Amino acid sequence: MSTPSDPGSGQQPDPWAAPPADASGQGAPPPMPPEQPAYGQPAPPPAYGQPAPPAYGGQPPYGGPQPGYGQPAPGYGYQPVPTYTYASWGKRVLSALIDGFIIFIPAVILAVIFIAVKVPAVAILIYIAAVFVSFYNVYQGGATGQSWGKKIIGIRLLAEGTGQPIGGWLGILRAFAHIIDGIPCYIGYLWPLWDAKKQTFADKVMGSVVIDA
Repeated sequence: MSTPSDPGSGQQPDPWAAPPADASGQGAPPPMPPEQPAYGQPAPPPAYGQPAPPAYGGQPPYGGPQPGYGQPAPGYGYQPVPTYTYASWGKRVLSALIDGFIIFIPAVILAVIFIAVKVPAVAILIYIAAVFVSFYNVYQGGATGQSWGKKIIGIRLLAEGTGQPIGGWLGILRAFAHIIDGIPCYIGYLWPLWDAKKQTFADKVMGSVVIDA
């Protein structure tokens, strides 16, 4: 006589039938599901030698190693401190001489010519124009970081704290601040020779540095 589960009987096995008996004659019990912790209770510790399960959301547990462990995590609004290669004193002097020569040497030559032909008024206007062009060059040096001389030499004027140009009007204010470089026997102009940041007194007051571009 064939049983309902016998393939020769032509009948389909009953899915609700008890599992077959094992060697002891007992039916194999179904596997027990893993115990789940109650809501709000911590999960039980893993078995010895087993890795700990990740915390909720897949994040490492509190106090565990975080991504980039050992590296300072920048906070909101954090700006890295810029590093500079400061321009040498010789480059700064050479760029200042170029700025002066480009503007005032042609102006002086033209003024002398007009004075020689008895037209001093034109010579005065030429000199005034040269002064305005000089201020424009200084303004551009603050706004872009490079005056004409600095661009030729390959150096740049920046704000030390941000690494950005100080701005056109601050560039003009810095030009007037050079007065303090000349008060103590022009020692402020020589200060970059031994200063760690190659700054004049005016640079220290304005918080500016001159770097290699």
